[in-house]
Amino acid sequence: MDILVIGGSRYFGRLLVDQLVASGARVTLLNRGSTPPPPGVEHVRADRDDEAGLVAALAGRTFDVVVDQVCYTPRQAAIARRVFTGRYVMTSTIEVYDRATATAPLPESAFDAATWPVDLTLPWEDPAFREAHYAEGKRQAEAVFARDPAFPFVAVRTAHVLGGADFTGRLAHYTDRARTGEPVVVHRDPHPSSFTRPEEIADFLSFAATADFLGPVNVRSHGEFSAVDLCARLGAAYREPEPGEEASPFSFERYYGMSNARGTELGFAFSDTADWLPGVLAA
Repeated sequence: MDILVIGGSRYFGRLLVDQLVASGARVTLLNRGSTPPPPGVEHVRADRDDEAGLVAALAGRTFDVVVDQVCYTPRQAAIARRVFTGRYVMTSTIEVYDRATATAPLPESAFDAATWPVDLTLPWEDPAFREAHYAEGKRQAEAVFARDPAFPFVAVRTAHVLGGADFTGRLAHYTDRARTGEPVVVHRDPHPSSFTRPEEIADFLSFAATADFLGPVNVRSHGEFSAVDLCARLGAAYREPEPGEEASPFSFERYYGMSNARGTELGFAFSDTADWLPGVLAA
């Protein structure tokens, strides 16, 4: 099987590439060239935002599967839709549900990408705008693919990822404060959310690349927890925010969980947070 991974140079993307190579797939990594590929992996240097340059770099090559780790905007999705063929697996996020209200884990149907409006005129090329509108960018990217599918499309909606190599600094926000004694700022009554680990995301993306199911699928470990639960496990002090002060990452004023029932029905065996969280926090 010939698989292209867009991005894939850090965190669970690197784990995914290693897994695909170990499975016997022919793997090509597409990025701007800042990180060299691991041994046995072909490398295409291109800027995914430059459609003409992307087409030239690919030189007519096609792939059985594309796993897109770094599709953040509808413009990027529109380019990908015109350039690629074959099965397309996009890494999406739990944050597509950030406008939903629920008291139980949300199924994939809670966000219907096929009906979501797309606005290509917004300044998606501006990094600050893109970061501030991360969830909306993912929603609209899914919408571009789902509304009029040009190829078999899967949106892997990942839970919050906890692992020692987390480049976002969200987990370190807690562990650093537990070490120094500085209180973690959490809401008065923070609600639980869904989490997973890098290895599980890599496992699922590899599973999705070689399967035949379509559409959105949530990926989360069994067992939810809140910001206060995380503080308790670390022995970290916490306090409520002062007026105008932002709460810490993973502190949510409403329930923010999603269901992994569909992924389970598709045959994937999810882990349990109770089995891996202690090791992650101790690392």
